[in-house]
Amino acid sequence: MQDRDPIKAVRAKYNALKEQLDERTRRLWAATEANAFGHGGTRIVSKATGLTEVTIRLGRRELVSSQTQTTATQSRQRIRRPGGGRKHITSMHAGLLGALDALVEPTSCGGPNNPLRWTCKSTRNLEAELKSQGFQVSHTKVGQLLKELGYSLQSTRKRYEGSSHPDRNAQFEYINTLVKDFQKRNQPVVSVDTKKKELIGNFANRGREYQPKGMPEEVEAYDFPGLANGKGIPYGVYDMTANAGWVSIGTTHDTAQFAVATLRQW
Repeated sequence: MQDRDPIKAVRAKYNALKEQLDERTRRLWAATEANAFGHGGTRIVSKATGLTEVTIRLGRRELVSSQTQTTATQSRQRIRRPGGGRKHITSMHAGLLGALDALVEPTSCGGPNNPLRWTCKSTRNLEAELKSQGFQVSHTKVGQLLKELGYSLQSTRKRYEGSSHPDRNAQFEYINTLVKDFQKRNQPVVSVDTKKKELIGNFANRGREYQPKGMPEEVEAYDFPGLANGKGIPYGVYDMTANAGWVSIGTTHDTAQFAVATLRQW
C-alpha cells in the first residue's frame, strides 16, 4: 500500500536525488516540492530534507524571479550530443509525407479504386492504407503528420450560393420600399418560409426530458424514412409589423397550395 505520509514521501525522493544535486538545484527542487503542497509545504519539505525553511523560501522566490529564469536559460547546457535521439519517422521512411498527403488531398481522393473515398479519412484508416504501402506508422503518428502538413479536423462551410443577379440589390431596395409603404397604410406585411422538416414517429431527438432514473424513453435505432408515419412540414408566417410568428404543420408536400392555405389560416 502506498505510503500516505507526505514527509516520508518527500524524504524518499530527496534521498534518491541528493547526491546528484548541487546547492542551487537542491534549493530549487525543494521549492518545487513545497509549491506542490501549497499551504504548509515549506514546513513539510523542511522536515523531510533537513533544509531550513529560509533556504526553501529563497528557492521559491528564485523560481518566480525573471532574473533566475534568464540565468537558467543562459546556463542551460546540452546533455545529449547534437543529432542524438530517435530519428524523425520521415527520415526513416522516405516518401511517407507524400503518400499521406496524396491520401487526404481532395484532388487525389475519391477515385473508384480508392478505399479512403468519402468518409473513410480517419487516422486509423489512413494508418491501414499506409501500412499496405509498406510504411510502419501508428494512427497517432498519422495525426501528428497531418498537423505538420497543415491539415486539421474541420466541418463543411456553407459558402456557394450561385451567381448573384446584377439587379439583386435593386430588388431588395424595391421590396423594402414596398414594406414601408404597406406598413404606413396599416396593410399586412408577412414573411413566409418552410422550416426544418421532421419525420413523424418514434425517433431520437436532441432534446432532453425528465424520466425515472435508469428508464430513458426507447426510440428507433435508425431514422429511415420507411419507419416514419409521415413527414411533418412546418410552415412559418412572420408578421413583420407586429413582430409575431405563426406556424402550421402539413404532412404531405411543400406546395404552393400549402403556403396559401397557411396564409389563409393565419
